[in-house]
Amino acid sequence: MAVLSDLPSTLDSMDSLTFEEMRRTREIIDRLSSGGDGRLLLHSIVVPNVGPLQSQLDLMQARAEAMSVAAWKIYTPYGPGGRGWFLDDPDVGIPFIEKSRSLGINRIAAHKGFPLQGFSREHASPRDIGVVAKAFPDMHFIVYHSGYDPQVDEGPYDAANAERGVNSLVKSLLDNGIPPNSNVYAELGTTWRNVMSDPTQAAHVLGKLLTHVGEDRVVWGTDCIWYGAPQPQIVAFRTFQIDPELRDQYNYPELTPELKAKVFGLNAARLYGVDPEAQRCALDRDEVERFRGTYRDLDVGSHELTWAPRGPISRRDMLRYAWEQGGRWSPWR
Repeated sequence: MAVLSDLPSTLDSMDSLTFEEMRRTREIIDRLSSGGDGRLLLHSIVVPNVGPLQSQLDLMQARAEAMSVAAWKIYTPYGPGGRGWFLDDPDVGIPFIEKSRSLGINRIAAHKGFPLQGFSREHASPRDIGVVAKAFPDMHFIVYHSGYDPQVDEGPYDAANAERGVNSLVKSLLDNGIPPNSNVYAELGTTWRNVMSDPTQAAHVLGKLLTHVGEDRVVWGTDCIWYGAPQPQIVAFRTFQIDPELRDQYNYPELTPELKAKVFGLNAARLYGVDPEAQRCALDRDEVERFRGTYRDLDVGSHELTWAPRGPISRRDMLRYAWEQGGRWSPWR
């Protein structure tokens, strides 16, 4: 299954992926699926700080009536003139949350961290997440990118150094008394991709999130729309382990197969109300799976596996490659 999300813009017609395109995409996927919830869930973008607030609230009403909205997607660092907003802003954020609640949609996915070009670095901070999580315990807040900032080296949690990065999300939760496994979720899109080649940073990012956000509240994401096939990220997470010394020193959990299964999908399934076993049975019989099977049954060599690794991926592969190069290894040969 997948979640189809969107980017913010000043006009709906200027969205990189318009509402109608998202809806048509899901209709196509649903026709190929065998029933149940289908394979695709939709986020609907909301920009409550653009134009009259009531217009945005009315748009939320219309979209909720037109399709099943799995969650609202917001970018608090985005806005006219590079000015963003916060979820606890009484003039913008609070009315938006209250409208979402009144529509019966209790999931809000917020871009936090990664202050992109033209975004407000101030409003990329997740300092408001703990505030609204405490004020609206019946709402679920999905923190896209987990507050990660690529300009910050991630280490153990330090309250005195928590203005940016994952520490800022942890601090917001601690300051507002939000215990692990509550109504805040940490999403790993792009964050895991950025740290997976640095074992120490990766250990601290995952360790802090699993400890403070909760083992049942860290959800998988790859942002593969920007980077291509997510298989390298998947393989890296499957094999990654937090060093035992770091686990002991900072009380991080061990990344057991059961815990990884939660992160890979079971936590998100619970968040979105999906029954994993029932859904798996339905998807195993749909047309998409039949097409996948047909692709696998093609003659070997008749097609390229686009997700296949292009180089050594294990110690044995590295040694074999070095031997083939005459005992010398150069990544540029």
